[in-house]
Amino acid sequence: MSRNQRTIKKSASVSGIGLHTGVKSTVTFKPAPINSGIRFVRTDVKKCPEIIADINHVIDISRGTTIAQNGVQIHTVEHVLAAVSGMEIDNISIELNNIEPPVCDGSSIEFVRALKQAEIIEQDAIQDILIIDKIITYTDPENKVDIHVLPSETFSITFLIDYQIPALGTQYSSTYSLEKEFETDYASARTFCFLSEIEVLKARGLIKGGNVDNAVVFIDRKIDESEINRLKKMFNISSDIIIGQNGILNGMQLRYYNEAVRHKILDLIGDIALLGVPIQGHIIAARSGHSHNVNLVRKIRKEYEKVLIRQKYQKIKVPGALFDISAIEKILPHRYPFLLVDKVIDMVPGETTTAIKNVSINEPYFSGHFPVKRIMPGVLIIEALAQAGGLLLLNTIEDHKNKLVFFTGLDNVRFRKPAIPGDQIRLEVKLTQFRLSMCKMKGIAYVNDDVIAEATMMASVVDI
Repeated sequence: MSRNQRTIKKSASVSGIGLHTGVKSTVTFKPAPINSGIRFVRTDVKKCPEIIADINHVIDISRGTTIAQNGVQIHTVEHVLAAVSGMEIDNISIELNNIEPPVCDGSSIEFVRALKQAEIIEQDAIQDILIIDKIITYTDPENKVDIHVLPSETFSITFLIDYQIPALGTQYSSTYSLEKEFETDYASARTFCFLSEIEVLKARGLIKGGNVDNAVVFIDRKIDESEINRLKKMFNISSDIIIGQNGILNGMQLRYYNEAVRHKILDLIGDIALLGVPIQGHIIAARSGHSHNVNLVRKIRKEYEKVLIRQKYQKIKVPGALFDISAIEKILPHRYPFLLVDKVIDMVPGETTTAIKNVSINEPYFSGHFPVKRIMPGVLIIEALAQAGGLLLLNTIEDHKNKLVFFTGLDNVRFRKPAIPGDQIRLEVKLTQFRLSMCKMKGIAYVNDDVIAEATMMASVVDI
């Protein structure tokens, strides 16, 4: 599945009203450089931060997918993300002048047309692909939801839905190639709901922009004649309401015989984009919705977080190392002779890291520090622990390239044994507290299985 990263050549826009908020908005797609991913910006908010479209920024999944950064929110991003991901675009800036993208006709096709108008182009960088090498399962027995992600040679989705109403029943669909199938077979599939849901959604302040032109409404209960005027007002219908013989309000014709399950696949494609990297695997889903999709993404991220971090900084896997020295130099600001970490061999993001410092006879401090009996200065062992801690910290915060870790205090420092030329120091650091920009870490340095130094370290993460 190896391929180059992709963006667009020029800008393109789509305007309309938001499905849930009913606000008028314009979404504008713009080119973005390599390795930038999918980012949203609210142009109606002064000094709006870029909101990265990934799982860490999801704050609500009750009826769609809402992302946020520093209190700035964007509602219902899944159809935009489905268009971007379905067209296999990796780097793009998405400007929005309100709180929610336009719903258009309830599908992703208008966004796809805009992206094609903007011209999709390749970039001079290989796109990372997350290869699923073990079965991942997510279940919700109460709602009869099952999702399985299996190893595969390509990316594919198989989806099943079954509803106890004649107009829907059981539907199934599979997609095996986004490039060949997404635009023609899935992008035009519209969102759908049931008539019995409408009043509940309205009471929750949702679907303010919903009408019979941007959603397929399946009739799942009898409609009394006294309800007709209320429904006309609810959906802004000026003509008579038609109780369609096909079981759909106003007799709307479907674009595909199984349009509902195809829209479920469209939604899943948009939600999987929140992983931040395309996957190589086969997703088999039954009766899943946005909340389940997002929970699946969280589970994949947890299972593969170490791999995702490694791919971010080191494109080629090195045996025995999560990060080699070239990757470390992309993360830490230190350089020779004060870069004291040679490689990282393991990391649990946001929790622990294990790094290696090889003590060489060529270390510059040996010429002046006990030159007759060469001993590595103890304060430099603590500094090596601090740098290992910095690696752990800077992988837990955004925009790490514009941050520095300043150590503010040391407690319980102990030097147990000396380190001499030829020793390999194993640096183990555990993050014990991280609140706002302040943190506390426990570091222990070993040679073989012997503790040679330890300390509790306090630090502050600051802007450069």
